[in-house]
Formats: sequence, structure tokens, C-alpha cells
Amino acid sequence: MSMIVPEMHVSRETKERLEAFVALLEKWNPRINLVSSRDMAFVWDRHVRDSLQIAPLVQGASSFIDLGSGGGFPGVITAIATNVPGTLIESDQRKAAFLREAARVTVAPVKVLAERIEQATPEPAPIVTARALAALPKLLEWTAPLLAKGGKAVFLKGQQAEDELTEARRNWHMDVCIHPSVTSHDGVILEVSNLERV
Repeated sequence: MSMIVPEMHVSRETKERLEAFVALLEKWNPRINLVSSRDMAFVWDRHVRDSLQIAPLVQGASSFIDLGSGGGFPGVITAIATNVPGTLIESDQRKAAFLREAARVTVAPVKVLAERIEQATPEPAPIVTARALAALPKLLEWTAPLLAKGGKAVFLKGQQAEDELTEARRNWHMDVCIHPSVTSHDGVILEVSNLERV
């Protein structure tokens, strides 16, 4: 396993934008359940800090696509931390409305596509991200058509990651770098490159 040094020491401006995001999340969450109510007490560590881990892997890219953006993790957080333009795909119309408002309030460089991932047709990006969305075989099915040539996928995964990798390798050739999570003892970040269907 390689190690990412996560960018937790963000600038004051970035911290203020993250604080504005969390305030908006707290306001909207009772209405549309963006994160579980019990998670709100731990939102900085469990969601914001967790999402910030992937910033070093996205920094410097021309753009990224975030799948199933939900409450903005990791898509909005990544865009705030890196200023890399992102396309957030979220089929739930109410969550998409939250994401648009979050982008407006935090001046995050993102656009929101309120449609199913399978039907979305954004310009392929050099990076595709996702967090707590689906098992790896399904993620790769969604990712492949959205990934620019030579691009990579960055997925925040839990304790099933190794099993999911074994399953996914039945249908995909890929290079995988596994980074340990700094916010979850059994979590990892999968950095997937050279993705090709078998």
C-alpha cells in the first residue's frame, strides 16, 4: 500500500468555503436526508475530511467527473479543495438542487447533471471519482465510458475493497494503487488506471 499525505491543512479561504458548505448541509439535511442524522455530529471527520483525502490525486487535472454525488461527497469538497472543474452526476432531483445551491454558495467550479449515470453523456474526463456508491464491478461499468484516454478513477471504498477487486478483475484489466484511508481503519482509496475490458 502506498500512502497519500492528505491535504487536511487547507488555506483559510478553503476552510471558509468548507464551513459554508457544512452550514448549508445542516440546513438542508432534515428535509432531504443528504447524510444520516446521526452522522451530522461527525460530518467534518466522517465526510469532509474523508473526501479531502482524494484532493492530492485530483489536483492539477483539467477536470473530473463525480458519480452519484449525493450530499456533495466527494465531488463538491474536491472542487473546493482543488479548484479543478467537476461534473457531478446525481439522479435524485432534490439532491441535485442541493448540489447546485452548494456550488453557488461555495463558488465551487462544478456543474450538476440531474440524470442517471448510464444516461449521462458529459465530455470524458481524466479523473472519475465516487464514494460509497456501488460495488467496484458496477462502478467500472459506469466509469469506463466517462474516462478520458489515459485517465484514472479514484474510489473511496470500505472493507470489501479486496473482494470487489477480485470480482472486478474477471472482466477488467487495470492497474490499481491502494492507499489506506486516514479516516477509517478499514477504508481504502483505490486509484485505478489503464482500465480495459477483458
